[in-house]
Amino acid sequence: MKSLKVLISGAGCAGPALAFWLARVGHRVTVVERNTSLRTSGAQIDIRNQGVEIIKRMDLLEKIREKLVYEKGAQFINSAGEVTVTLGTGNQAATSEYEIMRGDLVNILYNETKDHDNVKYIFGETVERYDEKDDKVVVQFSDGSHDSFDLLVGADGQGSHIRSTILPPGSNEYRKLGVYIAYWFIPHIETDTNYFTFYSCPGRRSILRRWHEHSDTQVYCVFKDTCNPDKFDELMKAPVETQKKFWVEKFHDAGWETSRFLAGLDNTTNFYCQEIVQVTTDTWSRGRVVLLGDAAHCPSPMTGLGTTSSLIGAYVLAGELTQNSDDLPLALKRYDETLRPLVNEAQEISSFNLRLMFPQSQWAINARLAALRFLCWLGIPSFLERFANDTSPWKMPHYPALDKDEKS
Repeated sequence: MKSLKVLISGAGCAGPALAFWLARVGHRVTVVERNTSLRTSGAQIDIRNQGVEIIKRMDLLEKIREKLVYEKGAQFINSAGEVTVTLGTGNQAATSEYEIMRGDLVNILYNETKDHDNVKYIFGETVERYDEKDDKVVVQFSDGSHDSFDLLVGADGQGSHIRSTILPPGSNEYRKLGVYIAYWFIPHIETDTNYFTFYSCPGRRSILRRWHEHSDTQVYCVFKDTCNPDKFDELMKAPVETQKKFWVEKFHDAGWETSRFLAGLDNTTNFYCQEIVQVTTDTWSRGRVVLLGDAAHCPSPMTGLGTTSSLIGAYVLAGELTQNSDDLPLALKRYDETLRPLVNEAQEISSFNLRLMFPQSQWAINARLAALRFLCWLGIPSFLERFANDTSPWKMPHYPALDKDEKS
C-alpha cells in the first residue's frame, strides 16, 4: 500500500471519521478547520442502520453508548398538551436507539484521532485556493502558507466551499424542500419528558421538544413555505436578534407551550436556524479533490440519515483509497459507485410525505392523528419496528485492510 498524504477540510463528524480510518492504516492526514476550536455545539443527531455497524468496526460502540441520549419513544400531542399517539424507539422510528448530541460525537471522533502520530489538526484556517500540479494538489491556506498533498477532501458541510470549486458552471447542487427550522435550548422543567414530542398547528407549522440532560430542553420550530424563498435567504444574513424576532412572529399564536419556548429565546446561548435542503450534485470528485459527508450528499435532517451516511461514506472512501492507493482516479470512481446507491436511497423524500409532515389546516392535523391512532391500534408501527433492522437493500462493503491498526 502506498502511504498517502491527505488534507481534510472540515472537523465535524465526517472529517475526523475519515482521519480515523486513514491514520489506522498509515496514511498521513491533516485536518483544517475554519473555527478557532472544535465546534461542539449543535442539536441531537442519531446513528441508524449500517452506521451502527461502522461504529462497531471503529471499536467506539461503548464510548458512544456512554454519551447516548435516552428517549423512551415519540409522542404526538394536541394543543392542550394531551398525548394522542405514542410510538416506541427503533431503527426506522422517529427516535432511534443511538441518539447522541452532535457535540458529544464530534468530541469522541476528535479525541480518537488528535493524538495519533499520523493526524494533525489546524484550527482557525481555511483552504484559500489550490492548484493541481503533476501528481500533487498544492494548497494555499488562509494564513498565506502552502503545502502539497496527494488528495484534498472537502468535508466542510452542506455549504461547502470545496464543492463550489469542482462543480461545473451552472450546476444545481441543492434540492430545496421549502422547509425552514430553528432550534435552541431552554431551561428544563419537570413536565419536559424524555419522549421526542411532536406538536403541529395550522399553517404547516410544527414544534418539536426533546430533553437531553437534566438542565436543558431542546426546542425546534419548523415550517413549510414554498412561496417566499427570497425572504428567508435575506433572514439568514440578518443579525441573530432579527432572526429570533422572525421566529417569535411566526409562532406566537401556535398554542401548546409556545409562549414559554419563545420566551427562552431571550437567554439561550445555543440558537441556530437554517433552510433545510438536500445536496444532490452528481459530481463528488474532480482530479485530486473529493467531497465527503454533507458536502457531497447532505440528505437533510428530514431523513434522519445525515450522520449515518457521513460515517459510512468515510469508511468507504478510506477503504477505496487504501485498496487503490496507487490509482486515485480508480479509488474515487469506486467510492462514487459504491456509495451512490445508498445516498440515493437515503435522499428519498416524496412530496406526499412532505405534505403529510406539515398539514395546512386543523382538520388535516386531526385526520393525521386519527390515522396514527388507528395504525397503533392495529399494531402496525410495532410490527414494522421489529423488522426494521435491515430495511436497506444496500450492503455494507468490507475492506480487510481497515480491520486492524497496522502501526500497533
